[in-house]
Amino acid sequence: DEPSTRQMILSGMGDVHITIAVNRLQSKFGVNVKTDVPKVPYRETVSRTATAAYRHKKQTGGAGQFAEVHMRVEPGEPGSDLEYTWEVFGGAISSSFMPSIEKGIRQVMESGVMAGYPVVDVKVAVYDGKEHPVDSKDIAFQIAGREAFKKAFLEAGPVFLEPIYKLEVTVPESYMGDILGDLNTRRARVQGMDTVRGKSVITAEVPYAELLRYANDLRSMTQGRGIYSIEFLRYEPVPQHLAQGIIEEAQREKEEES
Repeated sequence: DEPSTRQMILSGMGDVHITIAVNRLQSKFGVNVKTDVPKVPYRETVSRTATAAYRHKKQTGGAGQFAEVHMRVEPGEPGSDLEYTWEVFGGAISSSFMPSIEKGIRQVMESGVMAGYPVVDVKVAVYDGKEHPVDSKDIAFQIAGREAFKKAFLEAGPVFLEPIYKLEVTVPESYMGDILGDLNTRRARVQGMDTVRGKSVITAEVPYAELLRYANDLRSMTQGRGIYSIEFLRYEPVPQHLAQGIIEEAQREKEEES
């Protein structure tokens, strides 16, 4: 199960293996299975510092809701998830609401801001705000924290991160030129080339998005004589010119679901 893409991932030795497994699911368990290539588990983060404020005010007879939150959002260390700090001095907001604001922030981090992918590696500091002696409560500060975070995030140079994999391809030497030419079209960075027992071994770093159909493509290029392996390395920012396509694809999927 891949929560960030809302897909169940079925792995196998190749297309035939996958097809057999899917057919068994359908015949043995009566499950209607719709298959597609895996989605890329992108992440969302920020590239610069920004501030935002949000006031939540709701009055519907009787007790109302009130909360105002001012926050600063900036890039965090890779792998840091959320670094949350409290810089409110002088009692503008009671520190008892600190967990409420964090809860609102984490709700957004889970569901994403730009395209529904998890937010990672951000520093958030709450530095000011306002509260009401009667109407300020947990839910009000959750909402204010959530909306202030969304506003600040969108002002802080939001970017997508994509998984980068180490790819090792082994092919007969006669196919080496074709493989290198193909890798150039996949945004690959070739790290090394070697010859082992008459076979060419090419090592490259390639975005996962460019490898989704690589098994079939390699088979076609080498008449089935090439093999490859991949290994996850890290996340890196997606080039700006590709970001809009990710947003549009997410919007299309949302419309199809609704």
